Amino acid sequence: MSLKRVRKVLDAHLTKRALVLRGALGADRNHFCPACENRIVGFYRFGNTSDWGCPRCGSSPRERLVNHLISTQVLRVPENGSVLHMAPSELSLVRRFSVAREYVPADLEPANYTAARAHRVDLMTLDDVGRFDLVYASHVLEHVPDDHVVLENLHRAMTPGGEAWFLVPLWRKPTEDGTPDMTAREREQRFGQWDHVRQYGPDIVDRLAAVGFEVEDIAASSLNPADRSREGLGDRLFRARKPGS
Repeated sequence: MSLKRVRKVLDAHLTKRALVLRGALGADRNHFCPACENRIVGFYRFGNTSDWGCPRCGSSPRERLVNHLISTQVLRVPENGSVLHMAPSELSLVRRFSVAREYVPADLEPANYTAARAHRVDLMTLDDVGRFDLVYASHVLEHVPDDHVVLENLHRAMTPGGEAWFLVPLWRKPTEDGTPDMTAREREQRFGQWDHVRQYGPDIVDRLAAVGFEVEDIAASSLNPADRSREGLGDRLFRARKPGS
């Protein structure tokens, strides 16, 4: 972990303790976390984001965004269908997706996700056909060696009419792919993390469409400002639908 990230974590914990203390002293609980469904005093700072974490469950703005969209039925979990949940670290979403008839929490390194009892799945070699009604992958695509291959595999693995919900780190410039000879240090400097092999821009929509998805860009900034402030919502979700019934 870089020194910069260590400082961010330390700052977050200091602010989290202050929020807990304010709550214990009777401060108004005017905020709501859609991940753990608790009324809270506010969200703690992480890095440059003032309303990043929930002091009760630790949820991030993107985790809260997905929970908000499910709670308001903008997004729907297929209870009678099959869900593939990649990198299942967000336990609020493990609970949400577990209602499905078939729930498959998965990762290339499942030992990192013991709470979700993850299975080993390599998206580069995924060979299922027409199996999943929903695929959820938050901050996954920036790690895979070839995102075109992975997106083709996921598209094939989904049922007609099925959806994939993607979240990725974004910048405003076009997507930039790293080169095979980049060192871990170079990747961290360029893409923000040593194990990221690309940085996505808004043109991720084009990459999703190129394999056959119909894409909807749902940005937290497009939601009701009062909800956004009260629930500390952030990030953007790309809803990719496989055409069909």
